[in-house]
Amino acid sequence: MEKTRFTLSRRRFMAAALAAGLVPYLPKSLEAAIGGEMPYRTLGRTGEIVSLVGLGGFHIGKQPSEAESIRIIRTAIDNGITFMDNCWDYNGGQSEIRMGKALKNGYRQKVFLMSKIDGRDKKTAAGQIDESLRRLGTDRIDLMQFHEIIRSTDPGLVFASGGAVEAILEAKRAGKIRYIGFTGHKSPAYHLQMLKIAREHDFRFDTVQMPLNVMDAHYNSFEKQVLPELVKQKIGVLGMKPLGGEYIAKSRIAPPIDCLHYAMNLPVSVVITGCDSLDILQQALKAARTFRPLSREQVAALLAKTAQAARHGEYERYKTSHTFDGTYHSPHWLGPKASGDAPAVGPQAGVATTGQD
Repeated sequence: MEKTRFTLSRRRFMAAALAAGLVPYLPKSLEAAIGGEMPYRTLGRTGEIVSLVGLGGFHIGKQPSEAESIRIIRTAIDNGITFMDNCWDYNGGQSEIRMGKALKNGYRQKVFLMSKIDGRDKKTAAGQIDESLRRLGTDRIDLMQFHEIIRSTDPGLVFASGGAVEAILEAKRAGKIRYIGFTGHKSPAYHLQMLKIAREHDFRFDTVQMPLNVMDAHYNSFEKQVLPELVKQKIGVLGMKPLGGEYIAKSRIAPPIDCLHYAMNLPVSVVITGCDSLDILQQALKAARTFRPLSREQVAALLAKTAQAARHGEYERYKTSHTFDGTYHSPHWLGPKASGDAPAVGPQAGVATTGQD
């Protein structure tokens, strides 16, 4: 297995070098930031430098051809994308397996690698962490996140005695992971509850992942309710579903590039977007390379354009249905202690795909 040698101290040095306008010793991918191509941002208080665009892990496991998945991942990295998203449950493990193969031959050292686990108890979580390490072909994952905090019971289970937080802290002490975060797409209330319980346990997350897009701003909004708290705590913000799991793009209410620019305009470290083809990857790269801070008038125009369509959550089915709730339809992923509580996540409509946080 390949170790990542892209250390924290080196990343901090590069951040300072970028700020000072110094080019020597910077890898090519970071020199691009100075040339106005792929933008890079700091990941919360960690000091890590990551690409503004993150490659979504779910979509790179959907291709019939494994070779095509690898081609998408390596093309993304060759074009300056350093943030790699993944999850233990994506596509039955194929997303992690294919990414592990793509990160061979020196590619692992070029990326900030993230994955997620579903287990709510210590034993289940520990097993999933180790399985993710094996599939990804590495002995250290840069960021591990608790996946699908989509129930009121999830925060308490994670932090309970014998809960998943014990496994993830042990993994960190053992050098298997570097940073800790959580994800969810259902309700801002569950995110705020997770942050509250973490504070009660004297624990602070390094990152939080959540939907941030032109529709979210109008309905049960993560942007309005959770984002200010993360900024206040200097927690790295990982925006996801900038196209609403493709529903916003299909609506044609706003062009995909405008949707991506809206998410990039927020105080996020990374905008994670699914790229199931080279064409969609090129769209994401174009959005990053052409991004400039939006004016208040531009933001207002986008929000005005989407307000009517967004008011009932029609284009945010991850909030209003079980379409994106992988652990609702596969509660055994949570572990034996939590699986009995798994259905209690809200609306009872929708058809499952899998978790896509």
